[in-house]
Amino acid sequence: MKYIDELKAKAKVLERDIMAIYIACRRPETPWHVKLLAAVIIGYALSPIDFIPDFIPVLGYIDDLVLLPLGIGLMVKLIPGEVLEECRKEAEEKYEGKRPDNWISGIVIIMIWAAVIWLLLLKIWA
Repeated sequence: MKYIDELKAKAKVLERDIMAIYIACRRPETPWHVKLLAAVIIGYALSPIDFIPDFIPVLGYIDDLVLLPLGIGLMVKLIPGEVLEECRKEAEEKYEGKRPDNWISGIVIIMIWAAVIWLLLLKIWA
């Protein structure tokens, strides 16, 4: 039981950090290269296409369980410390128990993947 409680605590911290990264990327103090990396990580997290497909037993979720936390950890290290602390506080106050809605980002990610698939299909059949 202790191990499960530790995992739940780590998951809660990870969720807070995800929200803090979301807030930090909307601030002008965050460097542009950090924002670009955040877009790549978030795009991968929301993407229906993975490095290892999820239908493969056990291995399918390894990339989600390893790559995403590593990417989030990297983002936490790259965001300036004072900006990150402010964003963590704002995340705790503003998003406690709920997630931000951003339909535009979701639509953009879907359009990018649709374009990639379309280009691949053109390449295959051309």
